[in-house]
Amino acid sequence: MKRGFYTIMAAQFFSSLADNALLIAAIALLIEMHAPEWMKPLLKLFFTISYVVLAPFVGAFADSMPKGRVMFVTNLIKVLGCALLFFSVHPLLAYAVVGFGAAAYSPAKYGILTELLPPEQLVAANGWIEGTTVSSIILGTVLGGALISGPVASRLLAMEMPIFNTGIDTPAEAAIMVISFFYVIAAVFNLRIPDTGARYPHQQSNPITLVKDFAHCCSTLWKDKLGQISLAVTTLFWGAGATLQFIVLDWAKAALDMPLAKAAILQGVVAVGIAIGAIFAAKIIPLKRSIRVLPVGIAMGLIVPLMTLVSTVTWAYPLLVIVGALAGFFVVPMNALLQHRGHVLMSAGHSIAVQNFNENLNILFMLGLYAVLIKVGLHVNAVIILFGSFVAVTMLLVMRLHQRNQRQFDSVALIGEHKH
Repeated sequence: MKRGFYTIMAAQFFSSLADNALLIAAIALLIEMHAPEWMKPLLKLFFTISYVVLAPFVGAFADSMPKGRVMFVTNLIKVLGCALLFFSVHPLLAYAVVGFGAAAYSPAKYGILTELLPPEQLVAANGWIEGTTVSSIILGTVLGGALISGPVASRLLAMEMPIFNTGIDTPAEAAIMVISFFYVIAAVFNLRIPDTGARYPHQQSNPITLVKDFAHCCSTLWKDKLGQISLAVTTLFWGAGATLQFIVLDWAKAALDMPLAKAAILQGVVAVGIAIGAIFAAKIIPLKRSIRVLPVGIAMGLIVPLMTLVSTVTWAYPLLVIVGALAGFFVVPMNALLQHRGHVLMSAGHSIAVQNFNENLNILFMLGLYAVLIKVGLHVNAVIILFGSFVAVTMLLVMRLHQRNQRQFDSVALIGEHKH
């Protein structure tokens, strides 16, 4: 890998670490405000919605200047979201600003990979980026929890700045101050990202034109015989992954009698599995064979319902690692294939914006559907069986679609095509 790739990884790690630690701190802030319980899940909604609403615009922004500079600017927006929490701005709105920065950051983060690396290194690069992201999710959650815990928070609050009064009076505010420094570290790495030299035509600034261009990019990627397969898989994966986070929490309470604090560790166990699967896929699956991992998605859907048979932590841990590993193994090659096809058909920034739009729209849809199922009183075991069946059947339909497409073209030859 080129040296610049490791700089990108470092920038991504610290930025994502701060995002996940900030979510815990924002929840603590809501508790300190005595906000109602239903506001907590809304934090994720407010964060995610920017990916959907801003999708037509962030691709053009990502392609308007060198990607490292885009990542630096959008990271500063995240710092602004952090700062707003100190000025009596509601946590939901402040975290939405952080989501705004994250939505604009993402097309540059992934888009630069297609500019910096040759196609044959994309699967490996995605494996490392995915592994880094998962690590940052686990460590960020731990960091957020540690910063708001009694011993650490009391030490932070006891620290006094000479002359200057910080105005920090609560554990959540102290945690947010520390988290902002991780965004600053990410910004330093952003400035060290090399300019790949890739330049795109002048980007439109008219909102109506941008929406039309985005709709055209969406249509182009969904009509492409390989683009539609990889986009369908990654869209399903992220929607299912977000829903699985909440399913694991409810299942741990119902089946394992675990309180929330311990149940959250199980989310980390799934994330560890995803990292293992992602790194394994990066080592053994080249881009030209990426489509062969589709059956692994069906296997994941069929294994998930086994959760309903588990009633001890001894079996819960290995099962969740297996589920995570299967998910990581099949999504990383699909992610790399989607990036390559998007880069060939349009541009790096625009294709990632299309990907983010579809994936996050599905996250909102599947989380909404899950909330409805729980509200009507369906037992979590029934939800798990429905969830696993939905993933397996959807992946089977995607495989059938690919087999139909395969009769019309040579997918390996198509992967090797480049933009004229």
